[in-house]
Amino acid sequence: MLTTHYLGLTLRSPLVVGACAPLSEDLSHLRQLEDAGASAIVLHSLFEEQIQTDRLALNYYLNQGTESYAEALTYFPQQSLFHVSAEAYLDHVRQAKAMVDIPIMASLNGDSPGGWTSYAQLIEAAGADALELNLYAVPTDPNQTAAQLEAAYLDIVRSVTEAVTIPVAVKLSPYFTNLANFAQRLSQTGVDGLVLFNRFYQPDLDIDALEAYPHVLLSTPQDLRLPLRWIAILYGTVPMDFAATGGVHQAQDALKLLMAGANVTMMVSALLRHGIDHLRTVEQDMRTWLQDNEYESIQQLQGSMSQINCPDPSAYERAQYIKSIQTYRPISGQTHQPSRYFG
Repeated sequence: MLTTHYLGLTLRSPLVVGACAPLSEDLSHLRQLEDAGASAIVLHSLFEEQIQTDRLALNYYLNQGTESYAEALTYFPQQSLFHVSAEAYLDHVRQAKAMVDIPIMASLNGDSPGGWTSYAQLIEAAGADALELNLYAVPTDPNQTAAQLEAAYLDIVRSVTEAVTIPVAVKLSPYFTNLANFAQRLSQTGVDGLVLFNRFYQPDLDIDALEAYPHVLLSTPQDLRLPLRWIAILYGTVPMDFAATGGVHQAQDALKLLMAGANVTMMVSALLRHGIDHLRTVEQDMRTWLQDNEYESIQQLQGSMSQINCPDPSAYERAQYIKSIQTYRPISGQTHQPSRYFG
């Protein structure tokens, strides 16, 4: 009933564990995740910077966007992560593959075309079933155009897909001028899927100590609205698989994203908050809902509420925004009327 397909892999359910160091660094956790119902596991990222240098300046991380990587529990890498070598990561992939029967997907976060390609090949040789490329940096050069940045990303992805035979997914931020266009161009590079979206861990300032410090918040179910909207828009128009990440806490969250068009839904924050066994609850609740609503398979559900299948396609675009603000009603007891137009 819950079987789905993602990146050419047949998975027992749509419940995939997303990239998260606390969940995947400890090999004993991998068996627990599999036993609890995880259909696949994305390992924590290998950062090119971890291999190229022993120590990076604070300013580098503030400007290059390390705060965005989904598996972070702190804004800056801990010293133990700082010195992870490529060989140690590859060893981890090999041991993970030997530990569990479900697919193991590696995660790579690099900053140069050559680096991405060479590490992707090493990861494939180590036995990973698929590779997730984490594409995100904070552009700070005012002379670099959006077109130049996107062209660089496309070159990186194309170089990786041409260098490996395992499936490749790209994890994106939502901050593109025209995300639909960029997704379409990504589909022409040989990439197999999109992971939507990177969550951003922004620094805060301690005004007394005069320093930047990590301010990390786990996701909430409200966070799923952004990937839900874009997966619904892209489903059926861009020929790739879709993984939704961010905001998947309960069965209804996963079901909504599947209806939008996701192939899989990735869980991290809910497992950190409620424990690994929470996977069992989510899976059982999904089965119950599907049975109660007479669905025989995930395929019957997938994409049923995407933009191309939705009775009101404008619900995912500006028309719905206008409708929302015009139909807003103040809470009971509110003494003043909000402006009709706001935001």
